[in-house]
Formats: sequence, structure tokens, C-alpha cells
Amino acid sequence: MAHISDLISTDIEQYLKQHERKSLLRFITCGSVDDGKSTVIGRLLYESKMLFEDQLAAIENDSKKWGTQGGDIDFALLVDGLAAEREQGITIDVAYRFFSTDRRKFIVADTPGHEQYTRNMITGASTADVAVILIDARKGVLTQTRRHSYLVSLIGIRKVVLAINKMDLVDYSEKIFNQINDEYREFAKQIGLGDITSIPLSGLKGDNMTSPSEKTPWYHGPTLMGFLETCEIDETRLQKEAFRLPVQWVNRPNLDFRGFCGVITAGQIKPGDRIRAQPSGRESTVSRIVTLNGDLPLAVAGQSVTLTLADEIDISRGDVISSADAPAEVADQFEATLVWMHDEPMLPGRPYLLKIGTQTVPATVTEPKYKVNVNTMEHLAAKQLEINEIGVVNLALDKPIAFDPYTANRDTGGFILINRLTNNTVGAGMMHFALRRSHNIHMQHVDVDKAARAKAKGQRPGVLWFTGLSGSGKSTIANLVEKKLHAMGRHTYLLDGDNIRHGLNKDLGFTEADRVENIRRISEVARLMVDSGLIVLTAFISPFRSERAMARGLMGDGEFIEVHVDTPLAVAEERDVKGLYKKARRGEIANFTGISSPYEAPESPELRVNTTVQSPDQAADQVILRLKELGLID
Repeated sequence: MAHISDLISTDIEQYLKQHERKSLLRFITCGSVDDGKSTVIGRLLYESKMLFEDQLAAIENDSKKWGTQGGDIDFALLVDGLAAEREQGITIDVAYRFFSTDRRKFIVADTPGHEQYTRNMITGASTADVAVILIDARKGVLTQTRRHSYLVSLIGIRKVVLAINKMDLVDYSEKIFNQINDEYREFAKQIGLGDITSIPLSGLKGDNMTSPSEKTPWYHGPTLMGFLETCEIDETRLQKEAFRLPVQWVNRPNLDFRGFCGVITAGQIKPGDRIRAQPSGRESTVSRIVTLNGDLPLAVAGQSVTLTLADEIDISRGDVISSADAPAEVADQFEATLVWMHDEPMLPGRPYLLKIGTQTVPATVTEPKYKVNVNTMEHLAAKQLEINEIGVVNLALDKPIAFDPYTANRDTGGFILINRLTNNTVGAGMMHFALRRSHNIHMQHVDVDKAARAKAKGQRPGVLWFTGLSGSGKSTIANLVEKKLHAMGRHTYLLDGDNIRHGLNKDLGFTEADRVENIRRISEVARLMVDSGLIVLTAFISPFRSERAMARGLMGDGEFIEVHVDTPLAVAEERDVKGLYKKARRGEIANFTGISSPYEAPESPELRVNTTVQSPDQAADQVILRLKELGLID
């Protein structure tokens, strides 16, 4: 549905062309619970004539059932569509609505006010150009007002409308309006919000929504709709910035054409401009700007284009094409703000995938520096982040990427973290800057490599990763396998969980975060030993699939062999050689795998041994046979 126009009935083609050329503004409404966010959006839709007759009839019926305005229309019901929202009278999920006027098209996100839905608010704000922060004129600036303002500042929204709503309930008092306005602006200075437009509103009555209200003769600023129709959108600002095009696709239809496709996220480009491909750093000149409708003499931020270059340089999906005189930064370690969005906590050292622009790379959070109390802005010590928490962390990637600080470019500075096993988005973040060590520390080339070391030993290197519950027999079987390999003349080393915790990992406990770090360190040690040409055996519970997947990812093809020592919990507990299960049952040992901490069994290991029907020696023989089948040993 579009804004009602006379052209619809007289010249539909002209109307569609006119509608196509309108600019698009994305904005969010946020603030404390019951400030009237949904009502304001509903009123905007109503005043913009965005409702069909049947929709209007439906909202009138819903208002009688769910409404809070007696017999009048409850405009909030146009946006609060979930049953739980209507029952509780609050917004839970982000609700997106489209509407338009003669001057501009709009997409508005109605975001929830409750702290437990912080991740939903961040989602709605991530693409917005303007934030409309509502304040109940009766209540003034509240804790949630400050919290949402901080999040708006954090997400990089530069323009804020301070909508002081429900003015009809304070008799349209200029004094109250000025008091709230002054208090909010004083707070806004502390968090870096400067471009603020304050408007007295009544979403329910329609005052200053689309036309100036006679009830506020002391106010001479724009109406809410007037501001939204005329404010500069972020895309316009980005066209003045340095050129950035994250490469989405390399178009090679034939031998004579090679183009790099993507959406321009900042700046302008024209044929003849000098560019730099990153992270490689190679430079060239733009030959053509190709689109479906023909070549362009100039392309700007927001346009989808294909660039052809004067030189044949290596550019792949995920690379960034930048202006040569103002290129993006390149690094593999960063400081960033991270918003955690998943029920499972963020754990340092756990492997994730980081998606930034069109690039997806393996990443880990090396350390959380602190988390932010979004109600007080206080910085708190943190070892992990729980759902809806926000923290500042250090990130390490597997390879360098091109990026900009988030404050300069949201497209090349914003990222998400993805669970490598489930593909769920678990966090969203904003790049601050590259860590200095990412520029100062480089991999040193060595002449004697893994292949040479393995050849000298006359074997193929690899890792036998034994995993299973405590008491399953991992260490016993791994020890027997090493003896058999040694007798065959193989060069081996056994890394056992208990032995490692006496030295390398003696500083780690058994919390979930410490278990992740324990396996991360072992994985790195195992990788170094494989690089030396050894056959490495590891015997660790390693309860989490994510960390075992990380260890596998560190090795080459065919070098990681997962052996699941599959012993039921009841059998392992019955053995209880070390008496650990009894202590765990008595509550003397916290976070004990199988009792108070989960064990995630492998889904497709290279080998599964069953110690309830096999002796340790038989299991060891089965492992040796599997190694021969996989070609690790002759």
C-alpha cells in the first residue's frame, strides 16, 4: 500500500516512476515501556492514509477487545500484532512497517522497551538513520530512556528526535516540556548524542504529528512528519565519504569480461579513478561502471554496480575495493563492542564465524575487557557475556580483513558472530580499531616445513583426538595405541588431560570458560606437534563440539581423527576409578561433565569404540586398523 495520490487513478505509470524516485528513510521508535511508541507509529500510518477500509474496520473491532482507549481507536494495535503484546500492552518483538508520503518513503521499526529484549532493539536499530526516542511527559527521563539512548549512540545513529509524548495529560505545559528537554540534552552530551530535535507530541490526539497543534502555541519547531520528510538521510552523508565497495561476486561470463559486483557502501566512483583492492593492497584504475541499464559515468553510495579494472589483479568475494588515496584499514586483531544475543554465553577462546560485509572468517574472542551496565553506563569486570549483555572485547581472526571503524562506516565496521555448528547468529558487534600487535606481529617464514619434517620421520603426521566421559577409558586406550605405534617405529607423543593440567594448564579450573580455554591451548600445542611431523594422541573429555571443531579446523585435510570412546554414563559412573562421580553427586565438584555439565557426543567421528563390549587392547587394535584404512600408517 502506498500513500494515496491522485495519479493512482489518472496516470499509474507516472505515479510509479514518481514513487520509485523517492528517497527512503529508515527510523526506529524506542524509549521506556508505555511511552506510546506503538501509538505514535499507528497514528503516523493513520494520518498517512495507509489503512484500507477493511484494516480500519479490523482495528476498530480489535480496539473494542484489546484497546485501552475506551470506545476510541487504539492506534498501538496497528503495530503490536503478537497476542502476548496485546495481552500485556507492551512491545516484545521488532515490528516493521512501511508507509509513504508525497515526499518520501519510510520503513519504521517499533522496538521493545524492556531490558530483556535489548537484542531485539539492537536488531531494529542496526539499519536506521533516525531514532525517535519517546518520553512520557508525566514521567520525564527514566532509566530505560537513558539505556535506549546509549544503545542508539552505540549503534551509530546520529539524528535523534526527542518526542515528548502525552502532552495532553500535562495540559500541554511548556514548563514541563523545557524541563525534560534540558535534562535529556545534558545526559545526551555524556554519550555523544548532539543532533537532537525536540518535539512536544500527543500520539493519541495527533498534536504536532503531521500539522502544528493549536494547543502548543509556544512551540515553533517542525512536526514529527515534517522532520522525517526533510531530514538528511545517512546515504546522503555516506556519498561524501571515501569510496568502499565490498565485493559480493566476481562476474566472469566469458574470457573477455571480468567484473566485480557489489553495493557501494560509501563514497563515489567514476571511470579513471584509482582504487586499491584490500586486503591484498594491489592498485588499479576503474575502466567501466556496468549496470543492467548500461554503463554509468558516476556511481554513488547505495547503488549496485559492477566495476571492471584496467589491470588483472586478484580480487575475490569478501575483498573490499577502496579509493587508493583513502583506503580501509587491514588487520586480523581488533577491539570491538559486542552485543550478545544468544542463550548460551559468550566464552573466550571458543571459535565462531565472523561475518563483516560479504566476508566470513573464523574468529575467537580472545578476552572480554569489560561489560557495560546499560542502565548506569558503569564498566564492570567480565569473563563472559550473557544474553542481552554488552561488552568491549578483543577479537582475533584467522586472516587479515579490510575494515573501517564502525563510527565511520556501519557497513564495513559492523559484524555478526555465528555459531559454527548451528549457524545461529549469536552476537552483533561494532569495530573500534585494530590492535597494535596485529600490525607488529607477523608469521615468520621457515625453510624446513611440515612436509620435510614428516619425510625425515618417514610418516604422515596427524592427531588422534580421543574424547569421551570421565572413566570411559580414553587415557588407557590412547596409551595402548601409542605403545603399538612406537613398536611399529612411529614417532608419537601423547597429550593427556590430567598431565597437561599439572603444567601448561595448571592455571585453569573447570568452569565452562576454562574448559574452552583448556582445549584451545591443547589444540594449538597439537598443531605445533603435527607441524613437527609427529603423530599426536590427545586424551581429553573435550565435552563441547565447538572446541573439537576448532581443533579439527587447525589441522590439514585428513590430519584430524576423532575417536569417540563411547561409554554410557551409568557404566563410567560405575567404574569411577578416581571417585570423581561420587564427589560430583555429593555436590563437592561443580561443573562435572555428565552430572552438572553437559557432554556433547560427536555426531560423525572417524571412529567410535564401545568399551562395554571391547577390552582396552581390542579397542586399541581397532584404532590401529582404522589408521591403516585412513592411510595415516602403512
